[in-house]
Amino acid sequence: MIEPAAPAAPADSFGIVEQPAIEQESEKSALPMPTAGTVYQTLPDVGSAPGQAASIDRKIVKNAEVSVLVEDSDTAVDRLTQVVSDVGGYIVSSRVWYQPHVDGESYKYATVTLGIPVDQFEVTMRRVRGLGLRVLDENASGEDVTDQFVDLQSRLTNLEATQARIQSFLADAKSVDEALRINQELAQIEAQIEEVKGRMNYLSDRSAFSTITVTISPELPEIATPSPTPTPTPKPWTPADTLDDATDTLVKSYQGIMEFAIWLFVAVLPILAPPALVIWLIVKLIRRKPNKQTASSGN
Repeated sequence: MIEPAAPAAPADSFGIVEQPAIEQESEKSALPMPTAGTVYQTLPDVGSAPGQAASIDRKIVKNAEVSVLVEDSDTAVDRLTQVVSDVGGYIVSSRVWYQPHVDGESYKYATVTLGIPVDQFEVTMRRVRGLGLRVLDENASGEDVTDQFVDLQSRLTNLEATQARIQSFLADAKSVDEALRINQELAQIEAQIEEVKGRMNYLSDRSAFSTITVTISPELPEIATPSPTPTPTPKPWTPADTLDDATDTLVKSYQGIMEFAIWLFVAVLPILAPPALVIWLIVKLIRRKPNKQTASSGN
């Protein structure tokens, strides 16, 4: 005959406390032997190893943004791709677009985000600066995530110790109900372990590879700006200036008349006078002949 299971203990009787942050204990207290339906948690002494953080390499997340003016965008992108290949990095993302200019042409721009090994960060930055004519803008920053990584390691140690203890109590469960409750607590601990491991992997990857975002801008031709036409300043009216202009006009008019007369009598008349005289004589003779014929016929 199967004995009825002991009444289930409340959920917090398992003694399992979720560890959202690092918990350090200066000394351990001996726990009593567990009884059916009760689970106790023993946390490792996180602070017992002095210099633990010093044994971990510093983890620095480096980021940089560089804007470069280049002579030819296609050539610059090809050279940037070669730089990434040389240092053993990879291209995280890229964007290319064309922007029209006032001269009617469209010029190519590009933004490329690189993942670079942290030990090649400075080398890559020097080569990126040499891609074009000059650097328009540069911004670099670093974030030390060593403390976060150490905290996560300590939390992971605590969670794994709790996981091992719960697994041992699961094997000693006296009833299905008790096993289900213990298994539920175990699932929560395992989910926290996976979360911590994921965060640790992310920090390790980010500190192992730096991010450099390169913006490539082409050199644009200079457009000559037309100089504005100066507005003429109106000249104030003065009677003296008007009198001078009228006098000059009168003198020039008389000069013109005199010049015309001189040309007429000196150059034009000597040329036209002889032909005009000959024509006049011919016309005179022609007119006189009919008159003589009329007089002879009357006699």
